[in-house]
Amino acid sequence: MMKASFKARYEPDKAAAAATVSVNAGDLKLRASITDATVVNGPSLNGLSLAVERPGFFIVDYNVPKKDFRFQFMNTVRVAEKSLNLSYTHLKGDARTILDGTLVIDSANKVSVNHVLDTGNTKLKYSYLHGGLTTFEPSYDLGKNTWDFAVSRRVYGDDVFRATYQTSSKNLGLEWSRSSKLNGSFKILASVNLADERKCPNYVLKRPGTLKCNLLSSSAAVVSIW
Repeated sequence: MMKASFKARYEPDKAAAAATVSVNAGDLKLRASITDATVVNGPSLNGLSLAVERPGFFIVDYNVPKKDFRFQFMNTVRVAEKSLNLSYTHLKGDARTILDGTLVIDSANKVSVNHVLDTGNTKLKYSYLHGGLTTFEPSYDLGKNTWDFAVSRRVYGDDVFRATYQTSSKNLGLEWSRSSKLNGSFKILASVNLADERKCPNYVLKRPGTLKCNLLSSSAAVVSIW
């Protein structure tokens, strides 16, 4: 059984479009992504990227026009009977290496660290799940000496409301998402820069549509358009 998925996105304010095709092949996931630059003015390699992923273990991305690789490796170890999730990411073209670690203290508490090697860019984040429904996530950027805050709450089982605030840019974001097989799925996002005198909000609506069809007698495809 082989499964394929397709996702497309268009942002009117940026006049930009993108599409991604993913194919599951055993333990591996193969992915190809394009942007409007790939098809505008005739087919080209601009905006084309390819990826191979084994979920939970590694991801290799290749930017075709730039001939640039991105490697990411993930692993989980036990420290004092706690799970420590680690990831190593190297961007060849940018010559950057990023280390991420998340210590799962218990089902309600997590501490995360993100560090870019050979720079002063280090971020700390604490996540607390209260009552199984509300999540608080303060984060601190050591390099910029700034705080970011996020809070989300699950309601009615399938709906999640989330609010974020970035103190450095004064961006306030609100999100309402639903993931339900019975009632359907969607995501509504709104953001506003409080430093902007006009305070004109931006809105994004995402809603998937699904189409199932038989490609071969032993194959199935799922198309999801956002």
